[in-house]
Amino acid sequence: PTSAQVSVAPHSGRFCYTLDNDLLSTEQRQFYEDNGYLLIKNLVSDQDIERFRKELMRICKREVKPPGVMIMKDESRRSQFGQSENVVNKVQDFQEDEELFRYCTLPEVLKYVECFTGPNIMAMHTMLINKLPDSDKQTFLHPMHQDLHYFPFRPASRIVCAWTAMERAHQDNGCLVVQPGTHKTALKPHGYPEWEGKTNKLFHGLLDEDEKIPKVHLVMEKGDTVFFHPLLIHGSGINRTSGFRKSISCHFASSECHYIDVKNTTQEHLEKEMLEMVCKKYNATSVELKDIWYFRARLVQGERINL
Repeated sequence: PTSAQVSVAPHSGRFCYTLDNDLLSTEQRQFYEDNGYLLIKNLVSDQDIERFRKELMRICKREVKPPGVMIMKDESRRSQFGQSENVVNKVQDFQEDEELFRYCTLPEVLKYVECFTGPNIMAMHTMLINKLPDSDKQTFLHPMHQDLHYFPFRPASRIVCAWTAMERAHQDNGCLVVQPGTHKTALKPHGYPEWEGKTNKLFHGLLDEDEKIPKVHLVMEKGDTVFFHPLLIHGSGINRTSGFRKSISCHFASSECHYIDVKNTTQEHLEKEMLEMVCKKYNATSVELKDIWYFRARLVQGERINL
């Protein structure tokens, strides 16, 4: 069973995956309709990206410790590099970091988000990825997956990710890889890939990937932002360079979305894993999946209704 109770056409009319707006052209709406993503060039300023980068450095050096933030590290590099950006691979759930959370409130980002969610917008999941130079074990490869696998709220068509390159992203340093059109499919079973060295916590991937579906590498310049549907199958390759590949992102949802029960669905094992992690981290005894998302969610525009 799957918890993605979404039809191929979420609502009637020519455009199923965007709402009527004065921002997107007909061609842009059609591209998202057909492919499940839309790339907007040079959307976020160099000044803002530099501020995000500086805050990442402060977090890496433990100069600031935002509550609730999850910092993923490559512990094998700590003896060589100590507390630095050479060790931190991901900063997740930065909703309590005022400087990083500015990304989720940027007017230039929200005006595009509204085209997918409508005017009542919640920031649901935040992440800054610092993809480290990788080894042959491909530790930081994220297998192909659908983000909706992680989310216990619907409808999927009112959820969108904004993902901004903080420096040039290309095939050599592990840019995003997407399978256009897969947002029209159902949520598929996910789990840990059976590959040595590729089992990062919660880095779930498709259990049955269709290799025949064409893949597109999204080459992006600093400040470019891609908006994509939570059912779009995507991932990222390894960083074969000696530098880093930084990006900042947020999953937004309409506050009119509602929570669902994932019991007896393909998401049930994810729920169990997340609850175990949270209970261990916060020494909690009784937590529901909805509680975790209620803790993460922040209203960034309009009115809070359900989420």
